Amino acid sequence: MMLNLLVGIPVMVLCLVIQAVFVAFGLRPYVRYVRGGRISASPWRTTLLLSLVMLVMLLGNFVQMVVWALLFMVLGEFDGFAKALYHSAVNFVTLGYGDIVMNEHWRLLGPLEAANGVLMFGVSTAALTATLSDLLKHLFGQLLQQESSAQAQTTPTTGSVRSWQALPPSATHKEAETCNDR
Repeated sequence: MMLNLLVGIPVMVLCLVIQAVFVAFGLRPYVRYVRGGRISASPWRTTLLLSLVMLVMLLGNFVQMVVWALLFMVLGEFDGFAKALYHSAVNFVTLGYGDIVMNEHWRLLGPLEAANGVLMFGVSTAALTATLSDLLKHLFGQLLQQESSAQAQTTPTTGSVRSWQALPPSATHKEAETCNDR
């Protein structure tokens, strides 16, 4: 058991570094694109941008599955890379089919990879959620700015405060119209 931990934990740390690299390099172009003011409120562009971020995160997860598969090959658990990658993917995404089982000596690596996969998919989900939140905040900010610009162009500037602006918040719509007609 101790040997499994001594082999598995460094691979988990390596996977964390890999995921951090994919998050950093995946979000850097996004930040430059959005903060550079090149994003419009087009739903198609927004969808494309979010899809690209998601694909980068999934690619990072796939690279980690490959790392685990290579470890299984080095340990002599599988004779072919395809079988090792399949077993790694089943562990990483916590499917747990059980159709391919490692020998007892290295069996604890499966649950370690599963725990690693859950954590890394959590990081991917957090990165995608942060991206979506930032994108929505940015797009709503653009829409509000456009609306206030349009309103400023259509509202006459008389220099006086409209009478309905002085009404208390509890005033009804009818009171505001009556006050405005004066």
